[in-house]
Amino acid sequence: MSSPTTTTAALDRVRAAFAASALPEPVRAAALEHLRTWLTDPTFMAWRSQILALIEAERWALLLDSFYQVLPFGTGGRRGTVGIGPNRFNPWTLGSSVQGHALWMRRTLGVPDDRPLRVVITYDVRVFQDSRGQLIPDVPTPVLGMSSRDFALIAAEVYAAADIEVILPPEGVYLSTPELSFAIRHLDADAGLMISASHNPPDDNGGKFYNAQGGQEVPPRDEEMAREVETISHIERMPLDRARAAGLVRDLPADVYDAYLQTNLATGLDPTARSARVVFTGLHGLGTQTVGQLLTRAGFDVTFEPTQSAYDGAFPNVPFRAPNPEVPRTMAAACATADKVGADIVMSCDPDADRLGLMVKHPAKGKGSWRFFSGNEIAALVCQYVVAHGGRPHPLVIQTEVTSQLLARAARAGGARVVDHLLVGFKYIGDALHQLETRGEFAGMKGRLSDFALGAEESHGLLVTPAIRDKDAAGGALMLAELASIEKARGRTLVDTLEDLWRKVGYVQNLLRSLVMQGAEGKARIAAVLDHLRAHPPAEIGGLAVTAFHDRRDVRGVFGPIQSDTDAASRNVLVFQLGEDARLILRPSGTEPKAKVYVEVCGEKGAELSTEVPRVNAEAVRLADAFVQHMLASIDLPVPTWALRASDLVAVEHKADFARDVLPALVERLDADDADPGAWLDARIAGYGRDARQLMAPAVRAFVREARPASASRLLALFEG
Repeated sequence: MSSPTTTTAALDRVRAAFAASALPEPVRAAALEHLRTWLTDPTFMAWRSQILALIEAERWALLLDSFYQVLPFGTGGRRGTVGIGPNRFNPWTLGSSVQGHALWMRRTLGVPDDRPLRVVITYDVRVFQDSRGQLIPDVPTPVLGMSSRDFALIAAEVYAAADIEVILPPEGVYLSTPELSFAIRHLDADAGLMISASHNPPDDNGGKFYNAQGGQEVPPRDEEMAREVETISHIERMPLDRARAAGLVRDLPADVYDAYLQTNLATGLDPTARSARVVFTGLHGLGTQTVGQLLTRAGFDVTFEPTQSAYDGAFPNVPFRAPNPEVPRTMAAACATADKVGADIVMSCDPDADRLGLMVKHPAKGKGSWRFFSGNEIAALVCQYVVAHGGRPHPLVIQTEVTSQLLARAARAGGARVVDHLLVGFKYIGDALHQLETRGEFAGMKGRLSDFALGAEESHGLLVTPAIRDKDAAGGALMLAELASIEKARGRTLVDTLEDLWRKVGYVQNLLRSLVMQGAEGKARIAAVLDHLRAHPPAEIGGLAVTAFHDRRDVRGVFGPIQSDTDAASRNVLVFQLGEDARLILRPSGTEPKAKVYVEVCGEKGAELSTEVPRVNAEAVRLADAFVQHMLASIDLPVPTWALRASDLVAVEHKADFARDVLPALVERLDADDADPGAWLDARIAGYGRDARQLMAPAVRAFVREARPASASRLLALFEG
């Protein structure tokens, strides 16, 4: 063990290095104090060698970001990069979350008369391998090699120590997020915990907590739980073998999985519509056992994309290792397979199987081309189908505010009632269902649970049955496969269905721009942007007048008084209305270090699509560019528009670095006939992410179109070869 002198000297080095940071002194002081605790408290002794190695390697930015705060317990739990320190997901941050949740359950639920309190724990396929290379190799680190199941077992030991019964899948068995929501209700449990980071990169993980309804708590109850978690300084664990012997940990019953599939199978509307051929990819995650098996049981011809079917938390065969159905390139392999087998549609899921992706083969040039569907378009198609054929006399559609008005228009055109003002997060849709179930009304609208037709959010989240209270890709996939079969029988595709809807209700373009900003400084920048725009909302954006500005934290607005800090966080949303046909919405992500800009432009009903679609699309891009530039100017972070065309997976700081330093130097090397500029380039941009050249290629193409450099062909070859 290192001597106290070594600890003192190490802390002195850290103090001097942190002093050079632009962050406020209280933030630097908090980081230093947390680091001191992790170096000196016996609780964290297993981490000491890695911390000292990071100090020796002068990884100051990483240390500052890892220790400046405790990983926030957000609106439903903690999620972030796995690693060392209180601002990383690790056994301590998970264990303290579970300890706080257990105490909160005891305080709010008491003890049932007939049984102990009961929690269902499930998990995805992740295994932490430090693919970003943040830690020092060959130095012991407790989290290296930890799987989601390993984290789940830690949680089970904490609950058991609190005398709370745990239901856990047996080893080798996984349950997805929607399966957990279903299992909680099916097993009459009091709560649930999902260990997953959804569609995040491989190095991330998290713990998401659920209530007895199978949804997540909403304000103010989520705030009460968060406050309980923040008081935790000590974690009690009961060894797993003792917990099992005491009957406090038991295996998940095998019939839960079949019951989940049967529930989704019962949502089908036309059992004769089974002709569509499907290629499905679970992107190395759990959708194979939910969407894939549901479609197979329903009678569809399903081919599983072979390169992405294996459960693998490193997501090795997914472009950029970003297993997100919102990214069209993730389905490239599945589309190639679909061409080989003659499939009609391709569908995909993120690893915890709650988001659904769709691509459709549509006749065009030659044999046809694959058309990607956004989350908004998927929701609109499912809505139109369910409202028209679901047999509900008073159908109700529920969506979040940032979800497209295309969905609301489709619902109303079919005679459905619509709730379309909810804050971002499927938990608000789950809460709406709970209120319908218990009170017979929601948001002043009377109704029954049987009226529920669809819940949707723009980020590829759908729900078609109230038996589940979180988004579930399976039910939506069944609806789309049936609708594709109906259209196939008519010699049409889902592209035709969508275009018919546009003609009926008007074309709507929705753009999402995500601005990733790194570390503690990035978080401060995002907060500064929102603070500035809240205090100084622009009078115009892109030459269009701002006709209405809504700060969702305004107590005079639609949501009324703020109920809690978590409510304030969820309501950190700014809405800029630009006349009747355009709006922009800005909010920080609740789970990732990014600011999200939602741009919507609506076209006219009955307009000629050949001219209306490009006009509306161009206007949306123009408004998005103007607003993003306004945001960056407010924090003095200049990034040319062409550089913003790089993938949204690339941090804004890296885009600025590329425009300011990398590209000019690269052009100089090309002009000087550098024999191997690619080697220099790869070393220089390695920190931008995996497949960095591919991530930056759209920006380079935009630069070439704008600047037309003499080295254009060689420059493009470097990024597109």
